[in-house]
Amino acid sequence: MRCGLSLSAFIVDRDGVAVRVSERERPAEGTIDRLSQDRQDVDVTEVDVDRSVGYALKRAQHALHGAMDGELRDYGLSVSQYAALQILASRPRISNADLARDAFVSRQAMHQLLTGLQATGLVTAIGQGRSQRYALMAEGHTRLRTASSTVAAIEQRMIATLSRAEREQLHRQLSICATALDSH
Repeated sequence: MRCGLSLSAFIVDRDGVAVRVSERERPAEGTIDRLSQDRQDVDVTEVDVDRSVGYALKRAQHALHGAMDGELRDYGLSVSQYAALQILASRPRISNADLARDAFVSRQAMHQLLTGLQATGLVTAIGQGRSQRYALMAEGHTRLRTASSTVAAIEQRMIATLSRAEREQLHRQLSICATALDSH
C-alpha cells in the first residue's frame, strides 16, 4: 500500500505500512526494490479500480457523505455546515480562513456557509475584517449536539464489522496516507 508515497521520505515496511524516514535512516540502495518485490500485490504503474486504495477511499467517502447528507437534512444542515459547527465547537473564535482550511472548503465557500449559519442563528461573528472570528450560539450548540449523535450512529454503522484493532489500524493507515500527500 503506497498511497502515492515519495520514496525519498517514506518506505513501505513488510506489512505494507508507510514509514517516514529521515536522510540518515534512508535504506541502502536496493532495499526499496526488495520491499516492493516482497509486496507483489503492489502495482503503481496503473490504477486498477478493483484494487485501488484511492478509489476504495473515494467510494467510502462518497457513501459516508451521502449517508450524512440524507440524515443531516432532518436537522436543517448540510455536511459542510455540520463540519463547520463541529470545528467551531472545538475551536471557538476561529478565523474564516482557518475554518475553511479545517473544513476542506475555500475561504469564499466558507464565507457563504457562515453567512447562512449566522442568518439561522447558529453562529455569531465577533470583530471585523481580518480579525473577525466566529463562535457557536446557543442554538448552534443544541443543533450540533443532536446532529452529532446521528452522525456518530452513521460512522458506527460504517465500521460495525471491524474489530477495535482493525479500526485503529485503519485510522492509522489513513492518517499515514494523508500525511504522505500533505507533505508534498
